[in-house]
Amino acid sequence: MTDIIKELEDRGYIEQMTHEKEMRELFQKESVRFYVGIDPTADSLHIGHFVALMVASRLQKAGHKPIILMGGGTASIGDPSGKTDMRKMLTRETIDKNVVALKKQAEKFVSFEGENAAIIVNNADWLLNLNYIDFMRKIGTLFSVNKMLAAECYKARLETGLTFFEMGYMLMQSYDFLYLHDKYNCKMQIGGNDQWSNIIGGVELIRKVGAEDSYGLTFKLLTTAEGKKMGKTEKGALWLNPERTSPYEFYQYWRNIGDTEVRKVLSLLTFLPDDEVERLASLKDENINEAKRVAAYEITKLIHGEEAAKNAEETAKALFEGMGSIENMPTTKIEDVNISLVDAIVKTEIAPSKGQAKKLIEQGGITLNDNKITDINYMMSEKDFKDNFAILRKGKKIYHKLEK
Repeated sequence: MTDIIKELEDRGYIEQMTHEKEMRELFQKESVRFYVGIDPTADSLHIGHFVALMVASRLQKAGHKPIILMGGGTASIGDPSGKTDMRKMLTRETIDKNVVALKKQAEKFVSFEGENAAIIVNNADWLLNLNYIDFMRKIGTLFSVNKMLAAECYKARLETGLTFFEMGYMLMQSYDFLYLHDKYNCKMQIGGNDQWSNIIGGVELIRKVGAEDSYGLTFKLLTTAEGKKMGKTEKGALWLNPERTSPYEFYQYWRNIGDTEVRKVLSLLTFLPDDEVERLASLKDENINEAKRVAAYEITKLIHGEEAAKNAEETAKALFEGMGSIENMPTTKIEDVNISLVDAIVKTEIAPSKGQAKKLIEQGGITLNDNKITDINYMMSEKDFKDNFAILRKGKKIYHKLEK
């Protein structure tokens, strides 16, 4: 079989692996069932999930079998990894609603047909009805509290406070792996590197109860050159749901990445061949913009489809090159054209508050229909709405259409 572990390594995905030699041999000799978990804490996947699904897709294309686990049970607790405070507890109704929405999105990335068809499961099916005493006798006795507290996901929380409730998360996720191992012959869990401690918990649990065929693999988190997580915008996370983040906004995010991020983005978030990634990433100076355009188009196409990607690209050309259409620009409808510029900026979420909107205007960062406005008291009116719309721009790259 294809040496998919090496391929993932060459593309820059892999951060850590357990039992590396055994895992490499296993993936070259048989079709392996593996799983990736997604907790339904929102009604949309975000760009971090996209990396996980790209890894799952690549593994499946190489002949392996994905399980997409929706954490309808674990979401009731919430993963403490990377959090300074306890996550907000969600109602059962909200979790179930989120699971339905996320299933539809996840189905875009893996195939549910053929010899190595993917399956989707929900850990609420086996976690919600567990008997606490039986679970703690069978599973809890196999976990060392001392070892758990040394794990990064818990250690970072000791200063701010860690609840016993949250400590149960590692046990729940580890039990998921054991359950999937026993029922579906699942041999590997994959996840972002922030999940390393939880993944290790599951791998070791399976081995403690007598099996020797459990493995874990983590992939690199999508970060900028400064080490900050990518996918953060002024409005928050970069969502895969077009109602939360429009295809145009999504396209523009990738079109505006830093030069040093081009290679990573092309490698991790597209299926472009290695030699094409290398060619694009090697472009210099102004030519690197071509690589960014290709990255933005390819990633938007994967998430939103070819038509949405073409529309987003056309809109960008209309704004930056004076050609094409602006129909797909992020749009906000207003009831009254006699609105202050400050209120319009906040309404479109170009700035999160009136104070920041005023600061942007004072600093010359706001353009209305190609006219720079520096008066914080500017009132918009009918004259600003030629053809029934007005275009607000922040800096050189962020555009928004106001429709009356």
